[in-house]
Amino acid sequence: MALDTIDFTVIGALVLMAVLYFAKDYVFPSDDGTNAGFTANIGGKSRDLVETITKNSKNCVILYGSQTGTAEEYSHKLAKELSSRFSLKTLVGDLSDFDYDNLNEVSDSVLVFFVLATYGEGEPTDDAVEFFDYLENEADDLSSLKFCVFGLGNSTYEFYNEIAKKAQKKLEELNATPFGLFGLGDDGVGSLDEDFLGWKDSLMESLKNELNFEEHEVSYQPSYELVDELTLTVDSEEVSLGEPNKSYLDSTKDLTKGPFDHSHPYLAPITASRELFSSNDKNCIHAEFDLSDTNLRYTTGDHLAIWPSNSDYNISNFVKAFGLGGKLDDVFSLKPLDSTVSIPFPTPTTIGSVLRHYLEISGPVSRQFFTSIAGFAPSDAVKAYAIKLGGDKALFASEVSAHKLNIADAVLKISNGVAWEKVPFEFIIETLGHLQQRYYSISSSSLSEKTCIHVTAVVETEKVESRYVTGVVTNLLRHIQLEQNNKTEKPAVTYDLNGPRDKFLKYRLPVHVRRSTFKLPTNPKTPVILIGPGTGIAPFRGFVRERVAIKKSSDAELGKTLVFFGCRNSNEDFLYKEEWPQYSKVLGDTFEMHTAFSREDPTKKVYVQHKLTENGAKIAALLKEGAFIYVCGDASKMARDVQHSLVEILAKDRDITEEKAAELVRSYKTQNRYQEDVW
Repeated sequence: MALDTIDFTVIGALVLMAVLYFAKDYVFPSDDGTNAGFTANIGGKSRDLVETITKNSKNCVILYGSQTGTAEEYSHKLAKELSSRFSLKTLVGDLSDFDYDNLNEVSDSVLVFFVLATYGEGEPTDDAVEFFDYLENEADDLSSLKFCVFGLGNSTYEFYNEIAKKAQKKLEELNATPFGLFGLGDDGVGSLDEDFLGWKDSLMESLKNELNFEEHEVSYQPSYELVDELTLTVDSEEVSLGEPNKSYLDSTKDLTKGPFDHSHPYLAPITASRELFSSNDKNCIHAEFDLSDTNLRYTTGDHLAIWPSNSDYNISNFVKAFGLGGKLDDVFSLKPLDSTVSIPFPTPTTIGSVLRHYLEISGPVSRQFFTSIAGFAPSDAVKAYAIKLGGDKALFASEVSAHKLNIADAVLKISNGVAWEKVPFEFIIETLGHLQQRYYSISSSSLSEKTCIHVTAVVETEKVESRYVTGVVTNLLRHIQLEQNNKTEKPAVTYDLNGPRDKFLKYRLPVHVRRSTFKLPTNPKTPVILIGPGTGIAPFRGFVRERVAIKKSSDAELGKTLVFFGCRNSNEDFLYKEEWPQYSKVLGDTFEMHTAFSREDPTKKVYVQHKLTENGAKIAALLKEGAFIYVCGDASKMARDVQHSLVEILAKDRDITEEKAAELVRSYKTQNRYQEDVW
């Protein structure tokens, strides 16, 4: 039967649809780029770990559980060294990238590393939750698995390195075979980096001596090829200029509906900001983020993640250190040289955008960095000194750490100001950590501020010799506060407040909410004891505002709210001083606040733990009534001193030994009646 015109049209349309379907990855390429500081698997998107290992001929796997990016950074450093020294074919992945139902099928010829941070009170990081659920509830025999664990923890916490210890124990119980030393890093005493280096060095010796691996001379092997995009400029629409991810390049997309998380933030306007201190040398910023135009919400006690950018001061110094002047607008793309390597930020982009929005250029420098960069030194003498610094812990401590040098400061110091122009930009991208979000305890209540998030941040600025050492987000917030309130005072460092393509105009910053377990008891009748010196008071302001909102809306019966706050001076850094009497007026006898001022009396320093002891009988009585204890603030000393005071109070009240009282405090933590949000 003859085909008419309509038949030919239909057949042609079907053929065209088929062609488009099978060629869709070429006609409509997918967005394999990733957001700032986080990566997505480019090598096929498979969640099958064994398949990924086999398909890409890997014999070494490094899986990390990271909350702030440090475990991820260490994993990549470890991978580079294993590849360079022993020619291992490494696969690096976030624990959330894979499923683990066939972990028992990983060949015993494959070395598997776990680099695991502990979050909160002995909890896995967000990306490690499913892996630990598998280990504890689903895993069976893992006798073919060869593994090694390094943990990142903080000894000021009760459950120091709990996750790494749990993984080590559980894997051994499942008959997996450990190799190398089980390593623990302690951020609580500031030795995390050295702990990692010590563990790594012992691991390398173990691979040589126990597993008979042949070692090669270390040389830089890039994971990416940097491709100059000579036909593109900063004005080209497809060029990322620091947008959090590629969805922000599409002006037709509605970016107010989310979901918002660590890979996709909301550009929240700061509608109000103010200075909280009355001090000549310190600042603390209160900032209010408006959520009314989005579906992003929070609950009292959550954290706000603020996506930072680098200051003009630090960028200028970095440009000088590596001879990048005149190159900031150069456009480039990255081509992975391994199908499992992920692009760390959206490309094509510019060198200036990478320095501004994607790389951690202002933090402390690692000793290992000098060993890695030595081969690109501007002279043989500088190379020799860089190698010496990398291998001498004491020399590094006195010459670098003691002076609080960042990477640019450090390389300029050892080269006497000569730029390191031979360093490939690929090396800089691979070696430096990615700029991570900073997390702040929310100081508002979701009952009283449903569509507004308040944060309280002390500005970290220190003049060291002739240099500024600054916190990234806190100084950004101060710059915004001064501009927003038309202040003539100049900040220590300035930022690009307009953002990429003016997307941050009118004081917007990228944010997302991280859920927290740091919550008030569900029953408002339960008494609470809130201990928060300095900005540790931030979440407790939210807690008190929550109870004020409950009282105003329902006149409900409330349990006692006992607050302990400490600062230097009642007239300088007493946070929200004018608000507490207002809360007391609403809450009446159920609210009580005790303050400790460490610098008010020159003859006597008073801290919150002293106020706890003074009110020991009251605290003991509330604990018998089922009170919850909350501690927020400095982990290194305050949290320990507070816990010791509570142990003493319980020992005295119940006529028991301090050992028994300490066990009781630990039981409170297990029952979630003693919660800490410390850093």
